[in-house]
Amino acid sequence: MRMPVWMRVRVPVRGSLRGPARGGGVAQRVLWITAAAGLALDQVTKAVAAVAVEGHPPSHVLGGHVTFTAYRNSGAAGSFAPRATLVFTVLAIGVLAFIARTSPTVRTKGWALGLGLIFGGAGGNLADRIFRTPGFGRGAVLDFIQVGHGGIFNLSDQCVMAGVVTVMIQLLRGVPLSAAQPPAEPAAAPCGGPPL
Repeated sequence: MRMPVWMRVRVPVRGSLRGPARGGGVAQRVLWITAAAGLALDQVTKAVAAVAVEGHPPSHVLGGHVTFTAYRNSGAAGSFAPRATLVFTVLAIGVLAFIARTSPTVRTKGWALGLGLIFGGAGGNLADRIFRTPGFGRGAVLDFIQVGHGGIFNLSDQCVMAGVVTVMIQLLRGVPLSAAQPPAEPAAAPCGGPPL
């Protein structure tokens, strides 16, 4: 008698791991390309803002809804905790180290996109804290975009926020971060029936 399809168990063999590995390679490329693009775009726009915006009167565009005005921020986004620059520097280094260590196991483009955005954004602001005055770990981040009457921000801030939202979506959908975390198995039916 043939075994019902739902009772058959697939045993993974060495060759069957090639599919996820290829997917992981694509995901890792997405992660690092996203991170590099975010970091590069942030640094280029900050360099332009340092010349064209800083030291000049605020410039209003789109009917005054968007304002370009330079602000040196020693705290977190929105000028939170301005005296904790060194703390945020250490936290940013920790976040970058975690993502770099985790990246080889990432297998989905959603997670890769989210982590890449966070890496690029955190890396952009970390570069300011390290290389801008007054010195290593104490530099002020250059913010230069204001929408309406909200806080002043830069592209790094937006990358981090978009990355966090993307990661939260993956968590809510139950998408595993890595191949080491299998997706939830379907619940078994009572009395030995097929899975629900």
